[in-house]
Amino acid sequence: MKFFVDSADVKEIRELSELGLVDGVTTNPSLILKSGGSIADVTREICSIVAGPVSAEVVATDYDGMMREAAFLGGLADNVCIKVPMTFDGLKACRALTAQGRKVNVTLCFSANQALLAAKAGAAFISPFIGRVDDIGLDGMELIAEIRQIYDNYDFGTEVLAASVRTVNHVKQAALIGADVVTVPPATLKALVKHPLTDKGLDAFLADWAKTGQKIA
Repeated sequence: MKFFVDSADVKEIRELSELGLVDGVTTNPSLILKSGGSIADVTREICSIVAGPVSAEVVATDYDGMMREAAFLGGLADNVCIKVPMTFDGLKACRALTAQGRKVNVTLCFSANQALLAAKAGAAFISPFIGRVDDIGLDGMELIAEIRQIYDNYDFGTEVLAASVRTVNHVKQAALIGADVVTVPPATLKALVKHPLTDKGLDAFLADWAKTGQKIA
């Protein structure tokens, strides 16, 4: 499974990238707002840190506007992946951008049918929103499983990018189902390493080692 960081915080992205844990980054207008920087400057800096795809989202809702914004965003760095909404105009833009050789991430996916359309349009990634599906009383992980089965049925190359991840359990479940990618906030990615028994075991080892009076090197 690939790990993308869902953030526009350059400092946190750099820290995680230096650990070798980052395969890509996803941003959106809300994350750009939170960063306090311009979309051009923030996107360029992230792309200089991460070698993998960095999703930068268009905000136009019409096809022509999406294509203009995609041209601008795509010109910022070679590893920019254009993020478009799951709409008819978004799918049209996806098809056109894919034909140009550009990677496209279709976002705001909430159904298997939408994911099927995105794959038909040639999307590199589909972003089903697990947490937001859970919020309305449905099962976000069931959506991931449905998309995985459909894509496997027809050998689609579109990667399932589990998004709107709220918990470390979401990450585990997405991995068990077979999502290709999970995009997570920095805090969630860091939380994956945590387990109380690891901490307890380390404390015990260190206490016993101190009693030996020894040093290593």
